[in-house]
Amino acid sequence: MTKPPKRLLIIAGSDSSAGAGLQADLKTAQSLGVYAQTVVTAVTAQDTRGVHAVHLVPAEIVRAQIEAALGDIGADAIKIGMLGSGAIAGAVADALRGNDLPLVLDPVPLSSSGTMLLDEKGIAILKSRLIPRALLVTPNLPEAQALVGILPDTGHALRNAAQAFALLGAVNILFKGGHGTGAMVRDVLVCGGKETIFESPRQDTAHTHGTGCTLATAIACGLALGEALPEAVRKAHAYVQEAIRRAPGLGGGSGPLGCGV
Repeated sequence: MTKPPKRLLIIAGSDSSAGAGLQADLKTAQSLGVYAQTVVTAVTAQDTRGVHAVHLVPAEIVRAQIEAALGDIGADAIKIGMLGSGAIAGAVADALRGNDLPLVLDPVPLSSSGTMLLDEKGIAILKSRLIPRALLVTPNLPEAQALVGILPDTGHALRNAAQAFALLGAVNILFKGGHGTGAMVRDVLVCGGKETIFESPRQDTAHTHGTGCTLATAIACGLALGEALPEAVRKAHAYVQEAIRRAPGLGGGSGPLGCGV
Protein backbone atom coordinates (compact mmCIF):
# COMPACT_ATOMS: atom_id res chain seq x y z
CA MET A 1 0.00 0.00 0.00
CA THR A 2 1.31 3.44 -0.93
CA LYS A 3 2.22 5.60 2.04
CA PRO A 4 -0.17 8.60 2.32
CA PRO A 5 1.39 11.99 1.59
CA LYS A 6 1.84 14.67 4.19
CA ARG A 7 -1.04 17.15 4.26
CA LEU A 8 -1.20 20.94 4.25
CA LEU A 9 -4.25 23.10 4.91
CA ILE A 10 -4.08 26.42 3.06
CA ILE A 11 -6.31 29.31 4.15
CA ALA A 12 -6.02 32.16 1.64
CA GLY A 13 -7.55 34.13 -1.20
CA SER A 14 -7.83 33.16 -4.85
CA ASP A 15 -5.71 35.00 -7.44
CA SER A 16 -7.23 34.90 -10.92
CA SER A 17 -3.77 35.31 -12.48
CA ALA A 18 -2.53 32.25 -10.52
CA GLY A 19 0.60 34.15 -9.59
CA ALA A 20 -0.11 34.40 -5.88
CA GLY A 21 -2.72 33.23 -3.39
CA LEU A 22 -4.19 29.75 -3.35
CA GLN A 23 -3.03 28.97 -6.86
CA ALA A 24 0.62 29.68 -6.06
CA ASP A 25 0.25 27.74 -2.81
CA LEU A 26 -1.16 24.71 -4.59
CA LYS A 27 1.60 24.73 -7.22
CA THR A 28 4.24 24.94 -4.50
CA ALA A 29 2.77 22.16 -2.37
CA GLN A 30 2.36 19.85 -5.34
CA SER A 31 5.94 20.39 -6.47
CA LEU A 32 7.16 19.55 -2.96
CA GLY A 33 5.11 16.36 -2.73
CA VAL A 34 2.61 17.61 -0.13
CA TYR A 35 -1.16 17.16 -0.51
CA ALA A 36 -2.86 20.54 -0.07
CA GLN A 37 -6.45 21.33 0.83
CA THR A 38 -7.73 24.86 0.35
CA VAL A 39 -9.99 27.19 2.29
CA VAL A 40 -11.03 30.11 0.09
CA THR A 41 -11.34 33.39 1.98
CA ALA A 42 -11.76 35.71 -0.99
CA VAL A 43 -12.02 35.75 -4.76
CA THR A 44 -9.88 38.46 -6.31
CA ALA A 45 -9.82 39.80 -9.85
CA GLN A 46 -6.15 40.50 -10.40
CA ASP A 47 -3.42 40.27 -12.96
CA THR A 48 0.29 40.98 -13.03
CA ARG A 49 -0.40 44.72 -12.74
CA GLY A 50 -2.53 44.72 -9.60
CA VAL A 51 -5.74 43.83 -7.79
CA HIS A 52 -8.86 45.13 -9.54
CA ALA A 53 -11.70 43.71 -7.41
CA VAL A 54 -12.19 41.62 -4.27
CA HIS A 55 -15.20 39.52 -3.27
CA LEU A 56 -15.06 38.14 0.29
CA VAL A 57 -16.42 34.69 1.10
CA PRO A 58 -18.96 34.69 3.97
CA ALA A 59 -17.23 34.01 7.28
CA GLU A 60 -19.46 31.04 8.09
CA ILE A 61 -18.47 29.39 4.79
CA VAL A 62 -14.79 29.94 5.57
CA ARG A 63 -15.22 28.25 8.94
CA ALA A 64 -17.21 25.41 7.38
CA GLN A 65 -14.40 24.78 4.88
CA ILE A 66 -11.84 24.54 7.69
CA GLU A 67 -13.99 22.16 9.70
CA ALA A 68 -14.65 19.97 6.66
CA ALA A 69 -10.95 19.76 5.76
CA LEU A 70 -9.71 19.03 9.26
CA GLY A 71 -12.61 16.73 10.10
CA ASP A 72 -11.95 14.30 7.27
CA ILE A 73 -8.56 14.37 5.50
CA GLY A 74 -6.85 16.30 8.28
CA ALA A 75 -3.55 18.16 8.08
CA ASP A 76 0.07 18.05 9.23
CA ALA A 77 0.57 21.83 8.96
CA ILE A 78 -1.43 24.96 8.21
CA LYS A 79 -0.63 28.06 6.16
CA ILE A 80 -2.68 31.26 6.43
CA GLY A 81 -2.48 34.00 3.83
CA MET A 82 -5.09 36.62 2.88
CA LEU A 83 -8.01 36.87 5.30
CA GLY A 84 -9.83 39.91 3.98
CA SER A 85 -11.93 41.02 6.95
CA GLY A 86 -12.31 40.91 10.70
CA ALA A 87 -15.27 38.56 10.38
CA ILE A 88 -13.20 36.07 8.39
CA ALA A 89 -10.16 36.44 10.65
CA GLY A 90 -12.37 35.75 13.66
CA ALA A 91 -13.94 32.72 12.01
CA VAL A 92 -10.49 31.30 11.23
CA ALA A 93 -9.30 31.90 14.78
CA ASP A 94 -12.45 30.23 16.16
CA ALA A 95 -12.12 27.22 13.85
CA LEU A 96 -8.48 26.70 14.87
CA ARG A 97 -9.08 27.10 18.61
CA GLY A 98 -7.54 24.12 20.42
CA ASN A 99 -5.66 23.03 17.32
CA ASP A 100 -1.90 22.67 17.84
CA LEU A 101 -0.72 21.93 14.29
CA PRO A 102 2.32 23.96 13.15
CA LEU A 103 0.97 27.14 11.60
CA VAL A 104 2.76 29.51 9.23
CA LEU A 105 1.08 32.91 9.14
CA ASP A 106 1.82 35.12 6.15
CA PRO A 107 0.20 38.40 7.23
CA VAL A 108 -1.31 40.12 4.20
CA PRO A 109 -2.69 43.53 5.21
CA LEU A 110 -2.06 44.87 1.69
CA SER A 111 -1.11 43.59 -1.74
CA SER A 112 2.28 44.20 -3.32
CA SER A 113 0.57 46.80 -5.53
CA GLY A 114 -0.75 48.63 -2.44
CA THR A 115 -4.38 47.43 -2.31
CA MET A 116 -5.68 47.00 1.25
CA LEU A 117 -6.57 43.34 1.80
CA LEU A 118 -7.51 43.40 5.49
CA ASP A 119 -9.64 45.85 7.47
CA GLU A 120 -8.78 47.34 10.86
CA LYS A 121 -10.80 44.75 12.78
CA GLY A 122 -9.00 42.01 10.86
CA ILE A 123 -5.61 43.47 11.72
CA ALA A 124 -6.63 43.61 15.38
CA ILE A 125 -7.62 39.91 15.34
CA LEU A 126 -4.43 39.07 13.45
CA LYS A 127 -2.45 40.67 16.27
CA SER A 128 -4.47 39.38 19.23
CA ARG A 129 -5.42 35.85 18.16
CA LEU A 130 -3.50 34.59 15.12
CA ILE A 131 0.04 35.90 15.57
CA PRO A 132 0.25 34.32 19.06
CA ARG A 133 -1.11 31.05 17.62
CA ALA A 134 1.44 30.82 14.79
CA LEU A 135 4.68 28.88 14.94
CA LEU A 136 6.08 31.33 12.40
CA VAL A 137 5.02 34.77 11.17
CA THR A 138 6.47 35.84 7.80
CA PRO A 139 6.08 39.60 7.21
CA ASN A 140 7.86 41.43 4.41
CA LEU A 141 9.25 44.86 5.23
CA PRO A 142 6.07 46.91 4.50
CA GLU A 143 3.90 44.34 6.30
CA ALA A 144 6.10 44.51 9.38
CA GLN A 145 5.84 48.28 9.37
CA ALA A 146 2.05 48.11 8.95
CA LEU A 147 1.70 45.68 11.88
CA VAL A 148 4.19 47.01 14.45
CA GLY A 149 5.07 50.47 13.16
CA ILE A 150 8.74 49.69 12.53
CA LEU A 151 10.38 49.27 9.12
CA PRO A 152 13.01 46.55 9.73
CA ASP A 153 15.45 47.77 7.07
CA THR A 154 18.51 47.89 9.34
CA GLY A 155 19.85 45.47 11.93
CA HIS A 156 18.82 47.74 14.80
CA ALA A 157 15.33 48.33 13.40
CA LEU A 158 14.89 44.61 12.74
CA ARG A 159 15.69 43.76 16.35
CA ASN A 160 13.22 46.39 17.54
CA ALA A 161 10.57 45.01 15.20
CA ALA A 162 11.27 41.49 16.47
CA GLN A 163 10.71 42.70 20.04
CA ALA A 164 7.46 44.37 18.99
CA PHE A 165 6.25 41.15 17.38
CA ALA A 166 7.28 39.22 20.50
CA LEU A 167 5.10 41.54 22.57
CA LEU A 168 2.20 40.48 20.34
CA GLY A 169 2.98 36.87 21.22
CA ALA A 170 4.95 35.89 18.12
CA VAL A 171 7.15 32.87 18.79
CA ASN A 172 9.30 33.02 15.65
CA ILE A 173 9.47 35.69 12.93
CA LEU A 174 10.88 35.58 9.43
CA PHE A 175 11.51 39.06 8.05
CA LYS A 176 11.44 38.76 4.25
CA GLY A 177 13.89 41.03 2.48
CA GLY A 178 12.55 41.05 -1.06
CA HIS A 179 11.34 44.65 -0.69
CA GLY A 180 14.76 45.78 0.52
CA THR A 181 17.59 47.27 -1.49
CA GLY A 182 21.13 46.18 -2.24
CA ALA A 183 22.73 43.40 -4.20
CA MET A 184 21.60 40.65 -1.83
CA VAL A 185 18.13 39.52 -0.78
CA ARG A 186 18.28 38.89 2.95
CA ASP A 187 15.63 36.93 4.87
CA VAL A 188 16.20 36.98 8.62
CA LEU A 189 14.73 34.31 10.88
CA VAL A 190 14.41 35.29 14.54
CA CYS A 191 13.98 32.01 16.39
CA GLY A 192 14.46 31.67 20.14
CA GLY A 193 16.10 35.08 20.24
CA LYS A 194 18.71 33.99 17.69
CA GLU A 195 19.01 35.52 14.22
CA THR A 196 19.70 33.28 11.23
CA ILE A 197 20.32 34.98 7.89
CA PHE A 198 19.47 33.50 4.50
CA GLU A 199 20.98 35.43 1.60
CA SER A 200 20.89 35.19 -2.18
CA PRO A 201 21.95 37.55 -4.98
CA ARG A 202 19.10 39.85 -5.95
CA GLN A 203 17.79 38.88 -9.37
CA ASP A 204 17.13 41.62 -11.91
CA THR A 205 13.58 40.71 -12.89
CA ALA A 206 10.05 42.05 -12.69
CA HIS A 207 8.62 38.56 -12.32
CA THR A 208 8.27 38.18 -8.57
CA HIS A 209 4.48 37.97 -8.14
CA GLY A 210 3.65 35.54 -5.36
CA THR A 211 7.08 35.24 -3.75
CA GLY A 212 5.68 35.75 -0.25
CA CYS A 213 2.90 33.19 -0.71
CA THR A 214 5.32 30.71 -2.22
CA LEU A 215 7.89 31.15 0.56
CA ALA A 216 5.38 30.71 3.39
CA THR A 217 3.83 27.67 1.73
CA ALA A 218 7.21 26.05 1.08
CA ILE A 219 8.07 26.52 4.76
CA ALA A 220 4.74 25.03 5.82
CA CYS A 221 5.38 22.06 3.51
CA GLY A 222 8.77 21.54 5.15
CA LEU A 223 7.13 21.55 8.58
CA ALA A 224 4.50 19.07 7.38
CA LEU A 225 7.33 16.83 6.19
CA GLY A 226 8.89 16.92 9.66
CA GLU A 227 11.72 19.39 9.07
CA ALA A 228 12.93 21.64 11.86
CA LEU A 229 11.98 25.29 11.36
CA PRO A 230 15.43 26.64 10.37
CA GLU A 231 15.88 23.86 7.82
CA ALA A 232 12.39 24.41 6.42
CA VAL A 233 13.16 28.12 6.02
CA ARG A 234 16.54 27.43 4.40
CA LYS A 235 14.99 25.11 1.82
CA ALA A 236 12.08 27.46 1.18
CA HIS A 237 14.42 30.42 0.61
CA ALA A 238 16.35 28.39 -1.97
CA TYR A 239 13.09 27.19 -3.55
CA VAL A 240 11.85 30.75 -4.10
CA GLN A 241 15.15 31.89 -5.62
CA GLU A 242 15.01 29.02 -8.10
CA ALA A 243 11.34 29.73 -8.83
CA ILE A 244 12.24 33.34 -9.68
CA ARG A 245 14.99 32.11 -12.00
CA ARG A 246 12.48 29.87 -13.76
CA ALA A 247 9.75 32.51 -14.11
CA PRO A 248 7.99 32.06 -17.47
CA GLY A 249 7.91 35.78 -18.23
CA LEU A 250 4.14 36.15 -18.44
CA GLY A 251 2.11 39.34 -18.22
CA GLY A 252 2.85 43.03 -18.56
CA GLY A 253 3.64 43.65 -14.90
CA SER A 254 5.04 41.55 -12.06
CA GLY A 255 4.68 38.07 -13.53
CA PRO A 256 4.29 34.69 -11.80
CA LEU A 257 7.11 32.45 -10.65
CA GLY A 258 8.13 29.15 -12.13
CA CYS A 259 8.70 25.91 -10.25
CA GLY A 260 11.43 25.94 -7.62
CA VAL A 261 12.50 22.30 -8.01
